[in-house]
Amino acid sequence: MEVLDITREHCPMTFVKTKLRLSKMKRGERVEILLCEGEPLDNVPKSVTEQGDKVIGIAHLKSGIHSVVIEKC
Repeated sequence: MEVLDITREHCPMTFVKTKLRLSKMKRGERVEILLCEGEPLDNVPKSVTEQGDKVIGIAHLKSGIHSVVIEKC
């Protein structure tokens, strides 16, 4: 599974970069997104779901950093 680190990005670039990565993936493939808590953690999973893809899981990794695993649908 590929990892996309967007911890240094700010909204709306967090979702833009996530969407670009998903556009290059095939159905059923997964990507792990590393992002910061707050607005990115609130918005990226919500936007991905609204777009029709699936959030497999969200995990807290370390201070302020989270992992979101997304499956391309």
